[in-house]
Amino acid sequence: MSIWIKGGELVNPEKGVIEQSDIIVERGRISKILPRGVFGEQGSRLTTVDATEKLVVPGLIDMHVHLREPGEEYKETIATGTLAAVAGGYTSVACMPNTKPPNDNRSVTEFILRQAGEAGLARVYPIASITMGQKGRMLTEFGDLKEAGAVAVSEDGYSVVDSGLMRRAMEYANYHGLAVICHCEDRSLSGGGVMHEGVVSTRIGLPGIPAASEEIVVFREIALARLTGTPVHIAHVSTEGSVNLIRAAKGEGVSVTAETAPHYFTLDHNALIGYDTRYKVNPPLRTPADVQAVKQGLADGVIDVIATDHAPHSAIEKDVEFDRAAFGMIGLETALPLTLSLVREGVLGLAEAFRKMTCNPAGILGIGGGSVREGAPADLAIIDPDAEYGLMEEDFHSKSKNSPFIGRPLQGWNDLTMIGGKIVWQKNSNHPGC
Repeated sequence: MSIWIKGGELVNPEKGVIEQSDIIVERGRISKILPRGVFGEQGSRLTTVDATEKLVVPGLIDMHVHLREPGEEYKETIATGTLAAVAGGYTSVACMPNTKPPNDNRSVTEFILRQAGEAGLARVYPIASITMGQKGRMLTEFGDLKEAGAVAVSEDGYSVVDSGLMRRAMEYANYHGLAVICHCEDRSLSGGGVMHEGVVSTRIGLPGIPAASEEIVVFREIALARLTGTPVHIAHVSTEGSVNLIRAAKGEGVSVTAETAPHYFTLDHNALIGYDTRYKVNPPLRTPADVQAVKQGLADGVIDVIATDHAPHSAIEKDVEFDRAAFGMIGLETALPLTLSLVREGVLGLAEAFRKMTCNPAGILGIGGGSVREGAPADLAIIDPDAEYGLMEEDFHSKSKNSPFIGRPLQGWNDLTMIGGKIVWQKNSNHPGC
């Protein structure tokens, strides 16, 4: 099927421009990009998608999600997680390895890819464990995992405590062309903590997690990247100190990239005063000063990527006492409007905001996507940036509903998601693949 996407504002993050252009999609690829109105009556032979007053962007790419399958399908499955992804405008997601069992061998990687193929929604890129069983003692077989389809390695949920082992992991990953994604947390400092350590945790009587628990490991990973010459990616940056460390490392020419998540630039630790477990995440929500530092890091390019850290949990894990509740919140269906809020605030330009959600993560992971150019696969999203709405529990497509943004006013809605020229999601449709 050939499709004419007409009347929209084409956001090209690679070039950093916004153009009044139409797109012709043929045989799953972008065959032509034409100035608006040039195609004329020839378009009558094609299926038409009207994007008037909307943005046409590369399909979003989330390099940090938890799909929970295998092992915790009651929280999320690859099918429900990728449905949430396409509803949110994502065409590709990279899933973290802390499943049950962890993705530490070829069979789990291949299983994830089979399940993703059966779901037929977003493209799924498995991230493998750095160590067997995520126990921090023995490296996994990076070459075998790469051959099976893994695009990166991470111990997400943990840091590799042994610095010598982490050095070897970086060298081994570099040899095999795998990205290294680091969860930075010194558990000797954070253990037992449930929120940011500061005046709020003291006031409400909850044990804290100091900013230093993140920053110490960020410093180490940068030092190891400098030592080994291996690019390193710092996950879910939450503190001013981490932003400053990454800024300094980039200034020295160390090959380091970083991501943050929308909750770290929209919420702070004051949100936990009511003991609402939906705000319990790891790393925790930090101070207003940290929020401003994260925004500044996004603005000046220190933080390269906006990822969701989509972490679904059921009521079993969340509707309990605060200190017993699981860390994490879902984010695939709220990341777009929360990121567009940065554009409205003037923190980021429109093209730069989408760059952090498209071509930047694609480049770090070494995967396709993230661009709008002739000949590229037609992975696209059409977004209404002005749509105002509130999401209720029943509106989420994720199996889990642990979002603190339920009922909040949001602005910016994904209208349509296309993958390989196929429309896999459309607003107000009763089913995907419409």
